[in-house]
Amino acid sequence: MSQINRRQAIIRTASAATAGVLGAAGAALSTSAHAQEPPRSKTGHVTVGLATFGFPTLSNAELAKELSAAGVRTIQLFLSQTDSNFWRYNSRSDLSTLTPQHCQAIAEGYRQAGIAIHSLGVCTNLIHPDPAERQANLDYFAAMMKVGQAMGVSVFITEAGDYHSPEPAAGIAYHFREEVWRRMIATGKELATVAERHDAVVLMEPFFGGFLASAKRTRLFLEEVGSPRIRALLDPANLLEVNDLEEMCAQLGPHIDCFHAKDRKLHVERGVPAGQGDLDYRKFVTLAAERVPHAPLILEYVGPADYRQALGHLRDTLRAVGLREA
Repeated sequence: MSQINRRQAIIRTASAATAGVLGAAGAALSTSAHAQEPPRSKTGHVTVGLATFGFPTLSNAELAKELSAAGVRTIQLFLSQTDSNFWRYNSRSDLSTLTPQHCQAIAEGYRQAGIAIHSLGVCTNLIHPDPAERQANLDYFAAMMKVGQAMGVSVFITEAGDYHSPEPAAGIAYHFREEVWRRMIATGKELATVAERHDAVVLMEPFFGGFLASAKRTRLFLEEVGSPRIRALLDPANLLEVNDLEEMCAQLGPHIDCFHAKDRKLHVERGVPAGQGDLDYRKFVTLAAERVPHAPLILEYVGPADYRQALGHLRDTLRAVGLREA
């Protein structure tokens, strides 16, 4: 990613639920978190939601009103709104001014609008070679889990993170070096310990240009970390270049608790809203409903100008294959 990263790009453009999370360990989740979960998917029903990072010009109250009017009942909340501007992709921010009372007020605003918060977006850097940086980002994750506790949310999402070595480009890319794999496994185990301490679950999102570069590599990572607290968020558009949809679901199905619903053209780095790329959405939603019926489909890479088009495309596709929105 050369000039701006893929999430920063969509944010700039925008400016112009969890059943089965822990499997057998599910009883460990708190009663308060269960009370706030989105509706469970039933046979033939799919939960549809939306990620909020594409709406940085709206306050949380404004966004709740906007999404409620569009019939959106589930969100993946990123602290990127005007009155909660804390989200920093591949980095971290100072959360010291985000009080529990403010967190509770934000969450209550969405719930009063009939919107459940499925998860909180963190997306910090876990792959940085500097131990101090990694520890600071793990501490940031712990702070975000405290935010989640105040909001009644126990699920968090992240990528492995992005780091470009200053060394010459010759040889194996940084993300695929043996020592980086070992270090990431150790970091994943540390993150699982943090999640256990906060009664939380972390969903790892693969992307073909990073450490979790394929469905198989992601599965192997999750299996080696070996914790029910570290699971998967599958964004098929992120792996379209390297895996077919059937491969993604076959490799990751038992680990998936959420899907991102965006799109991408083949051989292009940047993602686009649903319906504007090469992803076979009929096959995607059919496989999602068959293999992981409890996992919501969260629209991503959308903002005020285009979220209704993407939402319409997803809803039309669900109807076309005989599925209904939960």
